[in-house]
Amino acid sequence: MLLIRNGYLIDPKSGREGKCDILVEGERIRKIAKNIVPPKENCRIVDAEGLLVGPGLVDVHVHFRDPGFPEKEDIGSGSRAAAKGGFTTVVMMGNTKPPLDNRDTLKAVLEKGKNTDIHVLSCANVTIGMQGRELTPMEELVETGAAGFTDDGIPLMDEKLVRQAMERAAALDMPISFHEEDPGLISENGINRGRASEHYGIGGSPREAESRLVERDLQLALETGAHINIQHISTREAVELVRKARKKGGNIHAEATPHHFSLTEEDAIRYGALAKMNPPLREEADRLAIIQGLADGTIDLIATDHAPHTAEEKARSIIKAPSGIIGLETALPLAVTFLVQAGYLTLCQLLRLMSTNPAGLYHLDAGYVAENGPADLVLIDTAAEVIPGNYVSRSSNSPFTGWHLYGKVVMTISSGKIVYSEDTQ
Repeated sequence: MLLIRNGYLIDPKSGREGKCDILVEGERIRKIAKNIVPPKENCRIVDAEGLLVGPGLVDVHVHFRDPGFPEKEDIGSGSRAAAKGGFTTVVMMGNTKPPLDNRDTLKAVLEKGKNTDIHVLSCANVTIGMQGRELTPMEELVETGAAGFTDDGIPLMDEKLVRQAMERAAALDMPISFHEEDPGLISENGINRGRASEHYGIGGSPREAESRLVERDLQLALETGAHINIQHISTREAVELVRKARKKGGNIHAEATPHHFSLTEEDAIRYGALAKMNPPLREEADRLAIIQGLADGTIDLIATDHAPHTAEEKARSIIKAPSGIIGLETALPLAVTFLVQAGYLTLCQLLRLMSTNPAGLYHLDAGYVAENGPADLVLIDTAAEVIPGNYVSRSSNSPFTGWHLYGKVVMTISSGKIVYSEDTQ
């Protein structure tokens, strides 16, 4: 058994807040009350005085590069990075090598996930080989254990195929997520068309590349009833499109990454390839629009888009370096610093965006703290300083290294087991 004493509980699902004890037995929460008497049998006691206790964080957008690129990250190292970041559940993307477009590859990946200390799930691909031409056997992949569908990293350009994919996903009651960048409008991706592209002397990615596909897919979602997620939203126009579409109903969701609510194209100039990503960092007005979208519920998820790359890859020129940064170990401190301490969100709202809502998107038994509920918890010192740099991830491609942030994960508990503790680091 495990008794967490004197912590300040925030359950974003019920809205419950207050100081209490939590008794964990096995993989479930047995009791939540004040001054719980420790059981006579073997029971570890954790003093959470001064700490926030919330549901384990849920990240529905990670790249663990397994299979295909274990030198960047594998499922084991990625899960450890997640635990350090306070995440007890992650959903992997399928742009691996080979991609997750078939039963055997998906099954192998999910088996590896079961051998970690957290809950590692995975999406399957929407199209075979991520080629955008033929749909995968979606029913078969759901039977194998796919959490949802996405060709993240590759936009789907065939509107007829997208409609068919949405119709099948809707019939299966499964979420389908979209990477929204029209390649026909992009010269060199990863850098915003504007000051950053001018600085590097390249064409870059215009904001219309995102908004054009977002508008198309929102309309298709309303017509098909599909449960869709607009991934890593980056422009104010796209935020407004989602806002208007959500008012019409449907099952529309959108995610924001910590880098898109904390950085701009000025940082792409400052940090070079370490701040190159798809979609790219935009303008300050876009960053603020994303924050407003998070505050008013237009954007209902925060996801890291954790994208590990080797130092050698990121040392290449701005055109040749791959896009993406790691994010699991910096997400919570960035959110506390830029969203909570800045006065845009309460801690309860933040936990809803990082746990309850992502869990709801994938129909998971997660993202809440209640008696008989899952013993997936995170203990956070919201006032403690965090200076990123000592990463558990195999990669270190982050512009946030050395920054002074706030919101330290003190302990992560998954299925009743302590899977990360700063005391043992």
